[in-house]
Amino acid sequence: MKKYLFALVAMATMTTGAVNAQSKQATDFGLGTIYVNENVTTHLVMPETIRLVDISTDTIVGNQVNDNIVRLKPKNEMGDYDEAGIVTVIGERHIAQYRLVYRTCTTPAVTRFTVPYWDMQEYQNPDVQMSIGEMSRYAIRMFNAKRTVQNIHSKKDKMKAWVNHICSAGDYFFIDFSMENKTKIPYDISDIRVKLEDKKQKKATNYQSIELTPEYMLNYIKHFKKRYRNVIVIKKLTFPEAKVLKIEVSENQISGRTIELNINYDDVLNADCFDD
Repeated sequence: MKKYLFALVAMATMTTGAVNAQSKQATDFGLGTIYVNENVTTHLVMPETIRLVDISTDTIVGNQVNDNIVRLKPKNEMGDYDEAGIVTVIGERHIAQYRLVYRTCTTPAVTRFTVPYWDMQEYQNPDVQMSIGEMSRYAIRMFNAKRTVQNIHSKKDKMKAWVNHICSAGDYFFIDFSMENKTKIPYDISDIRVKLEDKKQKKATNYQSIELTPEYMLNYIKHFKKRYRNVIVIKKLTFPEAKVLKIEVSENQISGRTIELNINYDDVLNADCFDD
């Protein structure tokens, strides 16, 4: 029994020591500070998908709200400028750490804190070739560039669609496309699908259609009146001349309008590369 109690005391001492050491390390290495208060819920926003969150003490409660937001709040009231702990957020390719410091006044406590890129340290994640944040930056660059693809377009049901850019980066293809609604009826997007299909359908039994899952989409707006633009990202792939890469946008109606863009392999081969 004495040995068991001694072990518990030793574990508690080690835990306290580790927390104090972590707090000291945070100060020594100049980690950023986030002010918290028991009456304020702080939302920490990471610019990429979060894989793991660690809070060094039990004085702070928290949970991951969605893919890139963590909610933090002190359990109880503390002294002004007391160290509440350290929060470590691990994303797809980056790690961010912050000191949580308690303030008795609610004014300094932030309700929303967006992690800037200069506060993050990169690490090698073998499961992720490119983070969501990186994909977003590449996609936004395409939005600000002049249209380079002129030969991929379609018309149907007074709808027009065309491809603005096809670019490659790392192991991914970025496809920037636009739509224009020539009617007075707003368009409600039901689904955006990417498929690899045979160009010619000789026999129904031999026809192949493979659906590809986009890795990322820049625009998640589902409703537009006149103009719409989006960038989708798919894994880099090769396919024979007999097949076509198809982007299909369908409307959320019983007899909804559907428009398609067919991209030939030659168009993919002519994809631009991003200049870093």
